[in-house]
Amino acid sequence: MADFKVELADTPEKMSRGLMYRTTLPMDQGMLFVMAPPRIATFWMHNTFVPLDMIFIRLNGEIESIVTREDTLSQERTRSQKPVAYVLEINAGQSAALGIKPGHFIRLQSGRGAGGGS
Repeated sequence: MADFKVELADTPEKMSRGLMYRTTLPMDQGMLFVMAPPRIATFWMHNTFVPLDMIFIRLNGEIESIVTREDTLSQERTRSQKPVAYVLEINAGQSAALGIKPGHFIRLQSGRGAGGGS
């Protein structure tokens, strides 16, 4: 079990900016993108200086896939394989270090952030 304090990206403006221009991301923090309605999510590393794990999450909280992006500032796009309701961005490699994998479930708690684990 891992706990993260997350910033919500739940408006078009917040989703567009994401974690751009940040030079650090504390290990216990991340950004949670809310896809309403659930859809194929597309992300890139444009103006993003921090390597990231992108965790694609279904509406029921199940992790659909995880993509590690260490290619900061890249224009290459990453897409979810299926429609997702959320995307959690955390520091690159953190998913593997914590044992977070596709098929695990994420629990969202208002005021406390997102917790990930098996």
